[in-house]
Amino acid sequence: MLKIAVFASGRGSNFQSIIDNIKSGDIEAEIKILISDRQDSGALKRAEHEGVENVFINPSHFETKADYEKELIDLLKETSADLIVLAGYMRILSPLFVKEFKNQIINIHPSLLPAFKGLNAQKQAVDYGVKYSGCTVHFVDQGMDTGPIILQEVVEVKENDSADDLAARILKKEHKIYPEAVKLIAEGRVKIEGRKVRILKEEK
Repeated sequence: MLKIAVFASGRGSNFQSIIDNIKSGDIEAEIKILISDRQDSGALKRAEHEGVENVFINPSHFETKADYEKELIDLLKETSADLIVLAGYMRILSPLFVKEFKNQIINIHPSLLPAFKGLNAQKQAVDYGVKYSGCTVHFVDQGMDTGPIILQEVVEVKENDSADDLAARILKKEHKIYPEAVKLIAEGRVKIEGRKVRILKEEK
């Protein structure tokens, strides 16, 4: 069974969507731990409510980013996590961390990558005037939102959309495709081939 560690900084709604799909039996996996860098994050409260082991690790208590990430690495090794799921985790992982867990970290981004990388992707899309945006589940590599793409979902950008309007509609799609991606990985149906991800057919 796939063992998952989740990193989250905010409300934890994508974390919840994955939990719900595990509880329903749709995903054969176990969330071993929820790690947050913010003591007031909604994700920690959700984890507590769901009976998932959770911990707040304060980055400011460490002299360097490397020291902070060493603490994370040690904890992840203790839990024997197979997959690290970034669910609204608002810190950039160092190349050394990513190398330590190569092809074991996934993220969801609120745009159709490679468009609108980084922060405030929904506002970037509205300001640019695109007709369609969406969300992307991808593996994390050493770049900013540059890893191999697993799944994407398209969302129409309406003429009078604010960034918040668009973000709300994109979030609904995130809650759909993030669990789908985790399910595919749990079933061993995701294969990285260079820059591309191939989804293997389900065995009958």
